[in-house]
Formats: sequence, C-alpha cells, structure tokens
Amino acid sequence: MTYLIGLIVTLGLLIVVHEYGHYRVAVACGVKVQRFSVGFGRVLWRRQRSPDATEFVVCALPLGGYVRMLDEREGSVPAEQLGQAFNRKSLRQRSAIVAAGPLANLALAVLLFAGAYWVGMEEPKAVLGPSVPGSLAERAGLKSGDWVRAMADAGSGGDSVQWRDVQSMNDLMWRLTQAALQREPVRLQVSDRDGRGSRTLLLDLATFEPRDVDGALARKIGLGAAFGEPVLGRLKEAGPAVRAGLAEGDRVLSIDGRSVPDAQSLRERIRASAAAAAPGAKDAPVQRWLVERAGRSLEIQVAPRIDTSVTPPIGRIEAYVGTPPAMVTVRHGPWDGIVGGFERMWDTSLFTLKMLGRMLIGEASIKNLSGPISIADYAGQSVQQGPARFLEFLAIVSVSLGVLNLLPLPMLDGGHLMVYIFEGVTGRAVSEEWLARLQRGGIAVLLMMMSVALYNDVARLLGLH
Repeated sequence: MTYLIGLIVTLGLLIVVHEYGHYRVAVACGVKVQRFSVGFGRVLWRRQRSPDATEFVVCALPLGGYVRMLDEREGSVPAEQLGQAFNRKSLRQRSAIVAAGPLANLALAVLLFAGAYWVGMEEPKAVLGPSVPGSLAERAGLKSGDWVRAMADAGSGGDSVQWRDVQSMNDLMWRLTQAALQREPVRLQVSDRDGRGSRTLLLDLATFEPRDVDGALARKIGLGAAFGEPVLGRLKEAGPAVRAGLAEGDRVLSIDGRSVPDAQSLRERIRASAAAAAPGAKDAPVQRWLVERAGRSLEIQVAPRIDTSVTPPIGRIEAYVGTPPAMVTVRHGPWDGIVGGFERMWDTSLFTLKMLGRMLIGEASIKNLSGPISIADYAGQSVQQGPARFLEFLAIVSVSLGVLNLLPLPMLDGGHLMVYIFEGVTGRAVSEEWLARLQRGGIAVLLMMMSVALYNDVARLLGLH
C-alpha cells in the first residue's frame, strides 16, 4: 500500500504541475482551455463551473494528462471565439504555452530539492570501506577508513584547484557518477575516519567506460561500502555464532591471523569460508577468531554454516555483522536551500541529457531506463525513509519529466518547439503531411523507449539485472 500511495502521489503531483504550467500560460495568453485532464481513459471525476468554463477531470489511467485548448485544427471554432484559438496566437505565445509544462516541472524540482535540504537528510558519512583489489580505487590509494572530505576536477593543478566539500556518501557518489560519465579524472582530499591527517589522491576516471555507469558504479570503480565497525549485533538463537560462543558486542580483531579492519571485510571472510569446504559439507572449516569483549581478547573457534540456496554457496554465522555506518545530517538554511536546489536541478538535468546522449550512441547502458514499476519501488522506499528523502525522489522524477518532455521528439513538447523553431526560421509552418510523418516516427520512438523501460523493470524484479 505504501508503494502504491507513493506512486499515485508522485505521478499525480508531477502531472498536475506539468499540465498546470500549460494551462496557466495558455490562460494568460488569452487561449480558451476546454479541458484540463489528469490521466487518460474513463472519467472518474469531473468539475465545470459553467458550460463555457474549463472542464477539470480525473481519468482512470494516471500515466499522463493533457490540456485541450480551442484550436481550429481540432474542429470548427465559432467566429466570436477565433481570437481565443491556440492556432491564432503568435509564434512567441504558442512557444511559451508549450514550454511552460516542462519548465514548471523544473521549477518544482528546485522547490522540492530545497525542501529536502530544509528538512535535512540523514545520509551515510563519506567514510569508505576497503577498496576492491586491483580496482581504480585501490590504485588511487584509497583504503578502509578513509574519509573523503573534498573533491575537485583534476584538469588543473596548483592553487587553481577548486575544492568542493563532500557532504556525504550520497554526495560523493553523485559527483563520481557525473565525472565517470564524462571520463574526467578527479582529485580526492581524504583523512582518517576521525578527521586526522590529510592527503590528496587522484582517481583516474579517464580510463572508465561510460557504458558501465549504472547502479553498480561504486563497485566497478572499486569503492568500498560505507565504513562499519567489525562488531557483532544480534545473534540468531542456536545459530553458528551462538554455538561457537560469540556474543553481541564482540569486536572481531582477526580471523586465522589476518586482521579485520571493518565490517565489510568481516562479511566477505565469512561468506568466502564456504569455498574451502569439502563437497557436501554442511559447515565450513573452523576459523580461529580473535575478538575483543569487555576489554579482554578472546580466541574463539567458529564454523560458519554453508548456505546452498545461493550460487555459489556462501558461509553464514547467522548474526548481524557490523555496526551501521556513521550518519550525517545534510541541511541548508532558507537561501542556501534555494541555491542548492537550483544547482541540484541544473546538475541533474545536464546529467540526464548526457546519459540519454550516451545511451543513444551506445556509450551507456540502456539498463538505466526505468519504467512505472521501478518508479513505484523507489517511491515506496523513499516514503519509508522519511519526508526529506521522498521530496528528493519527487524532485529527481520531476527533473526527468521536464527534460524528457523537452526532447525534440514529435508528440512531446520539445517536438512542438522544434516545429515552431522551423516556422520562426523559415517563415512558414510545417505541412500537415510532414507533421503526420513526424508524429508517426515520434510514436515509434516513444513506444520503443517505453518497451525498454518496462523490460528493465521486469528484469530488475526477476533479478536479471
């Protein structure tokens, strides 16, 4: 139910704002608006103050909406209302009406991002776990416990370096995603997790393939997950951890003589224990754990259980492994929130365009396209994570809706604007024959994009992506 409500609120709000942008500017330009519709298909709710007023409706299929304006191309128009017809308005007015919908979404995104900053978002601190062996991150010198404090473009050196503070792990990943898509090397300013010491590292993303920019980007770069202490939490009754004599709060110092620097390393050692087991064995070979408990060091023999429900099998001790990562609150004041909201909207818009361009020429994976199932999933998750996270999610979808509608595809607002640009440059309108051809081509492209997005949704649901 949470996921369904999140989807309805997301689509409802963003569609209403988009169509209201068209509606408000059309009215301001003196165009008669006949219907304002949220959704398509069977009408569920209708309101109209008078026979000559705009009819407001909500329809059964909430995957879009439209504003129907008086237009001679759609039917006969009474002579006394010709001045209110859309097609009789100037090129500048028609362009403003069409552009108003996407621009309303982008303006809404600024307010939503600002609202998220005002409320404040709890995000993991940018303290990293161990880097993947042989990865870009390891070659750069990143190691477990490094706190990334600031980031800069590596294109220039010396005093001209423009450092920007890294506020959280999410902020770090957002900037690295943009840099990876552009294949730009970056500088990182890091300290230890307590803020002591400082060193500068070069992360050479110029060697990274943009087609690999997806949800697994951090792992592909080699960045460890947010740092967690190698401390045991709640233990399952009668599980391997309890049988071995481990207790909640134990800090794991080493396994078989190898130090355990963080929670991620501890989890990997436990899972990898199954690889050394004999075929058909239920338990992995006994490991020698050195743990710290109440200030004392204890050596405990642990035999993880082999879980064969996954491929390949992994070891488990049936306990919560690792402390949650340290969190920081990202919050801005009134004016800084607006500025940050505009910057985030602008960066997200450019990133969306770059990603679409890369997908078009085959340099980015089409797996990045998402459809209604993914939107519902993300909406439900963001609702559960609190109001700030939901506002941020709404803002991201609003930016996507605004940018996509500005693409120069027939059937979209951007396609209409391209037609008006042609009219403004040549002084003549596009012929009805060419408009029909362009619309057919636009429908084909949109159906293809929707099919790919829906396929990606189903593939993610089935675990194929």
